[in-house]
Amino acid sequence: MSNATRLILASLSLLSGWGGIAHARTGGDAVPAYGAVHAADGSANRPDPSLRYRVAFDTARAAPDPAQINPALERIARFMNLLAADGIHPKTGDVVAIVYGAATPSILADGEYRARFGRDNPNTALLRALRKAGVSIEVCSYALAGQKIARDAVADGVQVDLSAMVTLANLQLRGWAVIPG
Repeated sequence: MSNATRLILASLSLLSGWGGIAHARTGGDAVPAYGAVHAADGSANRPDPSLRYRVAFDTARAAPDPAQINPALERIARFMNLLAADGIHPKTGDVVAIVYGAATPSILADGEYRARFGRDNPNTALLRALRKAGVSIEVCSYALAGQKIARDAVADGVQVDLSAMVTLANLQLRGWAVIPG
């Protein structure tokens, strides 16, 4: 990697609020273009290939500005990329984003997002990339109702669950680790 490329990646990382230097790999990212990770050779407590990573992300946080990508969703991309960097790729559906609360508009289809915020949803490509990496994106029907969002306004591929509380409880009781938002 050239020094100019390193400088550009470092600058982009700092602009996005993440202070590390992006670690470029050849095809090692599970979620390309999102969730930058840095080289951490020699660090302890790395992903364990003997484990089955079944993880639920409690995703209730929104971006401070509707023009920005939701940092809670970006964090899920980072998790997937951290695992991929060590050669671990969870099975489809073993990583779940449970979206509710302030994060709910993050899963809107572009047309509805545009109607509410005057622009396309900045999370659309990230949601697509997460799903391609095998992450299940699920939204709480109570959060939809509370924010007056119709089911048909939800982006393609996003599952509508009864309740974030029930989903989180079900997954924990089935052995998923929950990472709070």
